[in-house]
Amino acid sequence: MPTWSTACVDWETRIVARQSLIPFEPLFPDEAAAALEVFKALRIVDAPGSPTFGEACEQWVFDFVAAIFGAYDAATGKQLIREFFLLISKKNSKSTIAAGIMLTALIRNWRLEEELLILAPTIEVAKNSYGPAAAMVRADPELDAAQNGFLHVQDHLKSIKHLKTKAVLKVVAADTDTVSGKKAGKVLIDELWVFGKRTNADAMLREATGGLVSRPEGFVIDLSTQSEEPPAGVFKAKLDYCRDVRDGKIADPKTLAVIYEFPNAMLDAEAYLEPSKFYVTNPNIGRSVSAEWVEDELRKVRNDDAARLTFLSKHLNVEIGLSLRNNAWAGARYWQSAADDTITDFQAFLDRCEVVVAGGDGGGLDDLFGGAFAGREKSTRDWLLWAHGWCQPDVLERRKDIAPRLKDFEAAGELTICERPTQDLEEFADLVEMVRDAGLLPDENAVGLDPMGVAALVDELASRGIGDKQVVGVGQGFRLNGAVLGAERKLKDGTLWHAGQDIMAWCVGNARVEMRGNAAMITKQSAGRAKIDLLMAALNAVFLMSRNPEASLGRALGQAIVERGGFA
Repeated sequence: MPTWSTACVDWETRIVARQSLIPFEPLFPDEAAAALEVFKALRIVDAPGSPTFGEACEQWVFDFVAAIFGAYDAATGKQLIREFFLLISKKNSKSTIAAGIMLTALIRNWRLEEELLILAPTIEVAKNSYGPAAAMVRADPELDAAQNGFLHVQDHLKSIKHLKTKAVLKVVAADTDTVSGKKAGKVLIDELWVFGKRTNADAMLREATGGLVSRPEGFVIDLSTQSEEPPAGVFKAKLDYCRDVRDGKIADPKTLAVIYEFPNAMLDAEAYLEPSKFYVTNPNIGRSVSAEWVEDELRKVRNDDAARLTFLSKHLNVEIGLSLRNNAWAGARYWQSAADDTITDFQAFLDRCEVVVAGGDGGGLDDLFGGAFAGREKSTRDWLLWAHGWCQPDVLERRKDIAPRLKDFEAAGELTICERPTQDLEEFADLVEMVRDAGLLPDENAVGLDPMGVAALVDELASRGIGDKQVVGVGQGFRLNGAVLGAERKLKDGTLWHAGQDIMAWCVGNARVEMRGNAAMITKQSAGRAKIDLLMAALNAVFLMSRNPEASLGRALGQAIVERGGFA
């Protein structure tokens, strides 16, 4: 039995040097060679001159194919590496390569009446995979049943049938009807990022891959480009896991991740904007990808924020995150580096603080409610930040585009989906009460709220004994300018730390700055449909913290010391 690791801890060096991202040789070289012989003979019909894969592909393609088929142990009938993940920029022939891999699997398959499946998120993507596969068969008389071959192309079913084994390769657009009941032994999932936007995607993919339970020779291949929005749902989960496998944080020799993305240092330096660096995420550059075209298109979208983000994600495989927007908040650039993973929960946050103020924002039935707490650390006097979000179930229906992301935040414990209409207000008030009971809440200017629509929350806080002097309205728009500028300065100089919550990073990344005179304004209007409620709550808390508050307990202790004549 061979031993191997799928970790590629030196991937940053390898990718810049144009070296293979697969850190091992095929486990079974003879199986790899036999599969490559089939794969390399298939023709890419829509390429000029209809070359074979062997004639047209770069080495990275052959390495990937060899890793897949070279992980099959013919002696035991087991596939030793069971899941493969390829993340690569658009136009690197991903769907065509997918068609070739699955056609090779069909030809090499020995199981009678086996089902092989290419699962696409939409009909259009399904056509992108089926079309090349069908064309490859028809271009080869030895394969095409219409020319006395053994593969029967069935266009009306989007399938290719092996006449000897009766195995069938099917290309389907994903929905519950088409996926239900599938027992495929080999599955390729195309454009996983699209599935990440669907609330039922996890159940759908589990159904599609369920046949592998009884197929020891089976495998799953996930192919994707980056999402034009921050990764979410099943795509985010898979991407995070595969990065950890690649980086050696998780030891999983049955999973191989091949991820064409820029190293962090290159992202920080915005090296992806340099034409000489386009090859990093485009290994097919000079073949299916034109560097000149990428450069020209990038120039065209520089001043169009939405088009720019889409282009960066699709053609340069840049993950859409905090600071890529042209009008992003300056603080977003420093947000990730200001994460403090020792702020594990609200109590850990309170334990480090000498005073804590709160901010709240949002709370409509189709909105999020953000609760944020800013504290001054006892030992350093640095500012610490912790936040939590709430939403009503209505949001999941009215905003299906962000529903998978909200479910991710719920699973991480950063968002509560309310069971009662007033649950968000009650639980935020509970947290404020905890601050007060810990002796950390100021007697004045302790809870800052957007003045619009806060009556119910003010009543809830009043019922807990948190009164008028402690609850204040914080002016929005240009009135919040001091908090916006102050927060970004403290993030940059390392005196503001936060709990590293994904929901906060999402809100920070959604924020857009609107300049009016000398004022840098962050408003919900400038953000459009994007959610920034938790950031606004945090800025409300920062506004109060900038007044240098003192906890009621601290004030009382100071008074007692004075009355006693000092510490002596």
